[in-house]
Amino acid sequence: MNRRSLHVLLPTLVVLGASACGTDSSTSRSTSSGAGSPAPAASPDTSSDTASEAAAGSGTEAASATPRLAVTYDGGVLVVDATSGEVVVDEPMEGFVRASAAGDGRHVLISGAGGWQALDLGTWSHEHGDHAHHYTGDVPGLTGVAFEAVEPGHVVVHDEITTLFDDGTGTITVFDPADLGEGAPEVTTTAADEAHHGVAVQLADRNLLMTVGDEESRSGVRLVGPSGAVMAETDECPGVHGEAFAEDTAVFGCEDGAVVLDGRSFTKVTSPDGYGRIGNQAGSEVSPILLGDYKTDADAELERPTRIALIDTRDASLELVDLGTSYTFRSLGRGPDGEALVLGTDGALHVIDAESGRTTDTIEVVDRWREPLDWQQPRPALHVVGETAYVTDPRRDQVHVVDLGRAKVTSTLDLPHTPNEIVANAG
Repeated sequence: MNRRSLHVLLPTLVVLGASACGTDSSTSRSTSSGAGSPAPAASPDTSSDTASEAAAGSGTEAASATPRLAVTYDGGVLVVDATSGEVVVDEPMEGFVRASAAGDGRHVLISGAGGWQALDLGTWSHEHGDHAHHYTGDVPGLTGVAFEAVEPGHVVVHDEITTLFDDGTGTITVFDPADLGEGAPEVTTTAADEAHHGVAVQLADRNLLMTVGDEESRSGVRLVGPSGAVMAETDECPGVHGEAFAEDTAVFGCEDGAVVLDGRSFTKVTSPDGYGRIGNQAGSEVSPILLGDYKTDADAELERPTRIALIDTRDASLELVDLGTSYTFRSLGRGPDGEALVLGTDGALHVIDAESGRTTDTIEVVDRWREPLDWQQPRPALHVVGETAYVTDPRRDQVHVVDLGRAKVTSTLDLPHTPNEIVANAG
């Protein structure tokens, strides 16, 4: 173990592209894969809390929430009104692009060649106990704020902190997503021992969780303090991939199960198969049980699993549930009460009670489909916000809106391009 290569987290400014020399992005918003000018900081008006919030978010107060979607396609990303289906912005971008929630309920991080770019959906809300104030912005779209990376990888949002991992260098970038409304946020950076396809997450206590590996293999997870000292470590997670939180407990997937971090102690969850890979997970703030995929064929060109894994972090136990249909890495989600949601290739959204493993509802959403061999190719994808699930339908160039409480599709939105990845906000 090379502890000396762990750097103390130090504040710095986000690295912008070469064109980032201006200060006003209201009229020069970038529409390509290059970075533009950072958004200007807002000047708060202290005449009232509502006016102050509007100024801080550079928006106008609205009567109700306006949920929007970021939908990637081959050639760019769309910002779509989730109620009317109106395309608010169509941002052309080069290459294969991916979308991840930025963590503030307003911005989405679009990754592609050169790093991540901040996309403003243009709507957001501020909670005030028993009510909320809703806002819309003037110029949704790419803001010009960019985080450079050689190979932009996982984006993790936890405890209102956003952590980025650059697979090409092992660099870990941390920032407060609430600052994105003001422009380029202040960031802290550190690095893994070696570059690898990894993931990291900054915790509220300033400790940092990171995967351990290199270009050839990945083996475990490390908990590092603010000074760089290793506080806990496990090497019992071959092929470690992905993470999620069940309530406040972190879980990392392995090729033979998972590892759970509770406080400063790692616990191994062993799969019942010698090769039982959990590589994609969906956690819930209200459930101690983690939902994961489950694959058993290490030599398959593409395995189409039918079983899911439910990991109970209270006792580090694992239960396998056979859905009777296959699914993909874009099929996993969680409901408002901790329900496990899986979008099957049978075209249905399967609602599973995480405690019992029993399927409580099956919602027909799309036609039957088959997972493509190339993971970058479009296939139905699931994204959940509160009691609403959004499901892309690449075959028909549509997005279906599912009311989970009523267990039915309530509307369908037509798109001008074939959708790939999707991220929604509450508006």
